[in-house]
Amino acid sequence: MKLQNAKGARDIKPEEMILRQNITNKLKKVFEKYGYNPLETPIIERYDVLSVKYGAGADSDAQKEIFQFKDRGKRKLGLRFELTLSMCRYIAMNPNTKLPFKRYEIGRVYRDGPIKLGRTREFYQCDVDIVGTNEVIADAEIIKLALSVFKELGLDAYIEVNNRKLLNGVLEYANVKKEKRMPAIIILDKLKKIGVRSVNKELKQLGVKASSVKKINEIFKAKENLTQLRNLIKNDEAKEGLDELNELFGYFSKKELENVIFNISLARGLSYYTGIVFEGFLRKSKVTSSICGGGRYDDLIGLLLQSKEKIPATGISFGLVPIMEAIKLSKKELKKTVTKVFVIPIGNTKNKALQIAQDLRKADINADIDLIGRGISKNLNYANIMKIPYVIFVGERELKQKKVKLRNMKSGKEELLSIDKLIKKLT
Repeated sequence: MKLQNAKGARDIKPEEMILRQNITNKLKKVFEKYGYNPLETPIIERYDVLSVKYGAGADSDAQKEIFQFKDRGKRKLGLRFELTLSMCRYIAMNPNTKLPFKRYEIGRVYRDGPIKLGRTREFYQCDVDIVGTNEVIADAEIIKLALSVFKELGLDAYIEVNNRKLLNGVLEYANVKKEKRMPAIIILDKLKKIGVRSVNKELKQLGVKASSVKKINEIFKAKENLTQLRNLIKNDEAKEGLDELNELFGYFSKKELENVIFNISLARGLSYYTGIVFEGFLRKSKVTSSICGGGRYDDLIGLLLQSKEKIPATGISFGLVPIMEAIKLSKKELKKTVTKVFVIPIGNTKNKALQIAQDLRKADINADIDLIGRGISKNLNYANIMKIPYVIFVGERELKQKKVKLRNMKSGKEELLSIDKLIKKLT
C-alpha cells in the first residue's frame, strides 16, 4: 500500500499549526472585541440543508463540489462546504434566539473542487455573522471588522464591495430575462478567474442575447462611479442597491476608503446573497485567491424555515489557508516550537530538573526537558535547531548554591539565578 493523503487534504506540521493557532487567536481577539460570541455546528449536515433551493444555487461551484454520502439509515448527507448554512439552520431550529444574534465560528469545511496555491479541498473558515437587522450599518461593521483583522495580522489587503441589487439592475438594464439573472450573476462572479472572453462565452451558452452581453460589457468596462451609474441605470432595484452603497461608503473615513473599493463586477458565487457583497484580496502577493468574502443574505433563514418570513442577516468568512500561505511567503522562517525554555539535567539531577520544569509550568512558562539523556552539546544543538529561546542547565554544582544556569540561545549570555529570580526573569 502506498501511503498518501486524500487529494486536496494535507497534514499540518507543528510549525504550521503554531502559525495557524497564532492567526486564529488574533482572529478571535478581533471578533470578540466587536461583540461576537462563539458557536460550533457539525461538519456533517443533511444534504437537503446544503442543497436548499436558492441556497448556494444549483449553478454554483460550491453546490457542484459538495462531498456526498449516506448513513446506515440511507439518509443522504454531506460535508458542509461553508459555515453560513449551518448557522442559518441553527437559527431556524432555535426560534427563541435573542436578536440581533452576533456569532463567530472557526471550523473545517470541504469542497471537492480544483486545487491551487491557497486552495485545498479540506480547509478552515472563520466566520462572523449578524442576524436580525437589515440596517446597512451592520454591513459596515462587518467590513470594519475585516479591516481590523488585516491590521492585526499585518496583511496589506483591501475589500472590494458591490450590491446584488445593483447587479440585478444591470441585468434588467441589459434586457436579460428574469429567470436567467441568477445563473448569469454566478457566471459574472468568475470574471477575475476566467476573464471577459470566457464569461461572455458562458453567458451566450446560458442563452443571454449578444446585445445584452454587449450592454453588460459596456457597464463593466466603463467602471462608472455611483453617480454616473444612477444616471445610466434607472430601474428601482438598481436605485435601491446604489442607495445602500452610498450609505455604506458614508460610514468610512477617507483613510479607510483607500482599502474599501467599489467593484461593479463583484458578484460572489452563491445564490443566497440579496444585497451588499464584499470580498478581500491581498496586494503584491502570490496568493491571488480571496482571503475573505461575504455579504447580506436576508432570505436564507426563511427558506430553511419554508416560510415567507424574512430574518435579515449579513456576515463574512475568512479563509485560513490563503492567509497562512500569504504569511508563510512573507516570512523567512516559521516558529518551530511553543517551548520557551529547555531544561537540561547534568549528572545525577534528573529528579530536581523535572521539579524545576514543573515549577516553570506552574508559572505559565512553556518548558520542555531532556527525556532521553543526551549530552550537553547534543541538547544545545537540539534547542538551537528548534529555536528554543532559553536553556537551563541543572548541574550538581549549581544546585549546591540553590541556583541554575540560564543561557539566552540568541545572545549566548549565561547567568546563575535562583528559581524565584529565574521565574521572574522568564515571565
